[in-house]
Amino acid sequence: MAKRIFSAVQVVVVLSMLSASMLAQGSSGVATLSKNPLQVAILHWYDANLTTTFSVGTNPSFVAFDGANIWVTNFASNNVTKLRANDGFVVGTFPAGNGSAGVAYDGSNIWVASYNNNSVVKLRGSDGSLLGTFAAGSGPSGVAFDGANIWVANHSSNNVTKLRASDGSPLGTFPVGNSPEDVAYDGTNIWVTNLLSNNVTKLRGSDGALQGTFSTGVNPVGVAFDGMGIWTANYGDGTATKLRASDGKLLGTFSTGSGSIGVVFDGANIWVANAANANVTKLRASDGKLQDTITVGAEPGHEAFDGANIWVTIQSTNAVSKL
Repeated sequence: MAKRIFSAVQVVVVLSMLSASMLAQGSSGVATLSKNPLQVAILHWYDANLTTTFSVGTNPSFVAFDGANIWVTNFASNNVTKLRANDGFVVGTFPAGNGSAGVAYDGSNIWVASYNNNSVVKLRGSDGSLLGTFAAGSGPSGVAFDGANIWVANHSSNNVTKLRASDGSPLGTFPVGNSPEDVAYDGTNIWVTNLLSNNVTKLRGSDGALQGTFSTGVNPVGVAFDGMGIWTANYGDGTATKLRASDGKLLGTFSTGSGSIGVVFDGANIWVANAANANVTKLRASDGKLQDTITVGAEPGHEAFDGANIWVTIQSTNAVSKL
């Protein structure tokens, strides 16, 4: 990120903006910030420093964080880019099958869905070395880790594959809805978005038993868990659906933007990437209230949170943006 040198006048302006828009005087007279402390510490509390973009491969799709680095799958260049999260430095680019799609981190290794090869690739997180390639269903898309196993949503075979993370052994294949796109884990259960069924499937993580199927908006794509609720980004109607994780009860449907794809939770808020609007919508997780809309590059896709910043893939420019 380029350094910025402020004149005295500019400093006064910035401080004035901070006072007006970000500080609130409580009854005790103590000012409080609306940003989290880590954002303040790394100077991400003012608008001039909000978005930075880094080049990756062709048609970036999914993104994951490994605790220190960001991994971006590049669907058309059949690889994955590893960037250092603190400054976006490209650590390496590694082959990851044909049609690199969903990505997940298991604590040591990176798993990448190879959409055109009907498989998943396991890479060592430290250096990107290939550790194995394992069969999945047809058109594997989203990937998630449940603490011991890898779950893969198979878009073209309408099922999910469960693999043991330690060695890639197949543990089961379970039917879901029509054209499953993405998958998330809530600590006990697996949730799968079904693009053409307009719903989400809940499976018990221990054995894949069906726990329920629940309606969402039109064409759900991304899915995320916020600690209590399940959120889906609905491409077809530009909304986000919030369901209670315990029983799938609908808690709300919230407007986002056109062509909503990715969704991620940052500990307090839900971020939804809107491909047709070239922006990202920030909603308060507790009640879905709109907090912000941030312009990014055209065709934003999936997202990840690194503890301080949101990362979103930008397909039109073969890049990833850091917010």
